[in-house]
Amino acid sequence: MSKRLNDDDADGDPHFAAMGEVEARIRDVVRNDVAYLRRQESGDDGLARSVGPEVGVNSLIQRVAGTSLAEIESLIAELEAVRDILHAEGQRVQRELSGYAQLSQASMESTRMIADSVAQWKRAVDDLQNN
Repeated sequence: MSKRLNDDDADGDPHFAAMGEVEARIRDVVRNDVAYLRRQESGDDGLARSVGPEVGVNSLIQRVAGTSLAEIESLIAELEAVRDILHAEGQRVQRELSGYAQLSQASMESTRMIADSVAQWKRAVDDLQNN
């Protein structure tokens, strides 16, 4: 089912080499965990306890899942904070754009009023020169 990576599979590809390293480290972690659990099973008095291998696997899964869940919860909290910041920035940008649109509209109206006034003055000057 799962295929172990070896040097023949790598064919010089650094991704396969990295995957091989990760697989080797996972095997080391599992071996160390199993050895630790076996030491716990025998206890300080050297007597074997009635703890099956499924407890060791469950313990490993709980430790790995606990760490993963903590990391996921931390990432979720960070993402929520970033979402809040982005939401606030989006609202600020909308307010700024609205302000610029109002300023642009006022500027256009002022320019139109000035142009109308200049046109009226020009007509008045032209009328005075023609008379």
